[in-house]
Amino acid sequence: MTAGTPRSVGIGVIGYDGVARAHLQAILRLATVFWPPPVRPVLAALAGRSADRVQEAAQRYGAPAAYTDWRRLIEDRRVELLINCGPNDLHADPCIAAAARGLHMLCEKPLARSSAEAAKMRDAAVRAGTVHMTGYNYRFVPAVLLARGMIAEGKLGQIRHFRARYCDDSMIDPDVPYTWRHSRAQAGSGVIGDLAAHAIDLARFLVGEITAVSAAARIFVDRRPRPQGGDGTVDVEDAIEAVVEFAGGAVGTLEASSMCPGRKNFLTFEVNGTLGTVIFNLERLNELEVCLQGNAVGGFQTVLVTERHHPYGGRWWPPGHLLGWEQPFVHQLHRMLTAVAGQGRAGPEGATFEDGYQCAVVCDLLDRAAGEGRRIAAAGVAPSRASGE
Repeated sequence: MTAGTPRSVGIGVIGYDGVARAHLQAILRLATVFWPPPVRPVLAALAGRSADRVQEAAQRYGAPAAYTDWRRLIEDRRVELLINCGPNDLHADPCIAAAARGLHMLCEKPLARSSAEAAKMRDAAVRAGTVHMTGYNYRFVPAVLLARGMIAEGKLGQIRHFRARYCDDSMIDPDVPYTWRHSRAQAGSGVIGDLAAHAIDLARFLVGEITAVSAAARIFVDRRPRPQGGDGTVDVEDAIEAVVEFAGGAVGTLEASSMCPGRKNFLTFEVNGTLGTVIFNLERLNELEVCLQGNAVGGFQTVLVTERHHPYGGRWWPPGHLLGWEQPFVHQLHRMLTAVAGQGRAGPEGATFEDGYQCAVVCDLLDRAAGEGRRIAAAGVAPSRASGE
């Protein structure tokens, strides 16, 4: 290593498709965007169930090792940081094993299938004293960070309402094959953990802790064809509608569904305060709609969040040149590596395992409230005493 060259950190990734592709792209792109990086990420190993596909992915992304057993990846001495993009039922065991080996960890959302499972993961990471982050990547969208800054600075006044929707049409066809996502044993929940979890995390990130929920859920398609033949029984929800209450006095609504024709990746939130409102739509992720009381223009203004004084402004392109869905994964990894290098913390911008646990608690509450048909308070839920990175 020459003078001025950042040291390298070996990264092992469980998964090679789906959201794992975004993390792999982030590993390749980070040093070209943030130079010099706090530490230089190097892809050391991949793990996946298909030997042929994981070998092909290793060649594509330049990983020197490919495993079909995640345990071998955890044991690989070149790996210092685990990025876990496995199915929900493959989050806890690899992360707990990684913590025992002293690895830093970035685990995709939802952190676990239940809050009890998430608590075990959080506690293992805290005991290990390593950096830990839950993959709530939308925290790193510049427009979201701008909204958070405006709220924190009091520009919206006292927050009174939060509304969020996350909808797509991925499951509206009853012939969509049965997968692990349709199994409570494997996934923990349906759209609650898959979609609503992002809205819950943004609610906590922007407004604060959720103290009570009421909810209604539906399974619209209860059987789906298995790829290997026959049908599988769907025992997780296709849709959830919820009312939430915040510690600061605000009230809100959350909606998630995979049964909305025409919606592809529609995550939107609106925050109303005594002095103003902000609105965000992921399908227009470079924009933030802003209305502030006393503004001479009146009504909403569309802010294109690409100026140099905006979050991550000038890091990528000149003003007016737009970012895409994958860029926040680079921001997220940079935050993670900054903490690994001892130059900062994963939170509060990054979601730690404590945040992942707190989100899992609300997911459990939504599931329970929908099942019991009543309002449920989040009594007795408290952060761990050692919830830092």
